[in-house]
Amino acid sequence: MIEIRIHGRGGQGAVIASKILASAFFKEDKYVQSFPTFGVERRGAPVAAFIRVDDQQILVRSQIYKPDDIIVLDPTLIDAVDVTQGLKPGGWILINTTREPIEFTGLQEFRVATVDASGIAAKHGLGSKAHPIVNTAILGAFARVTGLVKLESILEAITEEVPFARKANVEASKEAFRSVKLITDVPLKSGSKP
Repeated sequence: MIEIRIHGRGGQGAVIASKILASAFFKEDKYVQSFPTFGVERRGAPVAAFIRVDDQQILVRSQIYKPDDIIVLDPTLIDAVDVTQGLKPGGWILINTTREPIEFTGLQEFRVATVDASGIAAKHGLGSKAHPIVNTAILGAFARVTGLVKLESILEAITEEVPFARKANVEASKEAFRSVKLITDVPLKSGSKP
């Protein structure tokens, strides 16, 4: 079983991201669970969403305490919340930031990838410049970083799950797939399809 935790702030789309990702895995004939955890928090408060994926029926019905991979929609959460809590050694941490992966020296026991999902979302008109909605962009980067799900499945799920600006969301996801940075990254060859 693969377990993924998404950390974000209210209004960034963490819950929708978990639904889109679950839908993408389902399209690849996987069993999935997707659920959020939050209280009465307001916009901007920390939230988490969870995804479980397996080749067989999932019977576990609890929060995810030992995720395989983590997605961080807001880099300020790294100092505010222990986003790595329970993360398995060698797990991926995908962070929405303009910083390079190597700059996250406190996360050396994990594999770190970064993508400017905020910049990409703003460029494609998703949300506002001050409050971009980064969920679809970061999922494209997740597909590239982990290889757990195909970008095509993510894009198909976006067109089904996102009620507005579908084309912009799809393009943001493709751009993030192409521009994500990994410490051991090898750039895509020109002409390669995202």
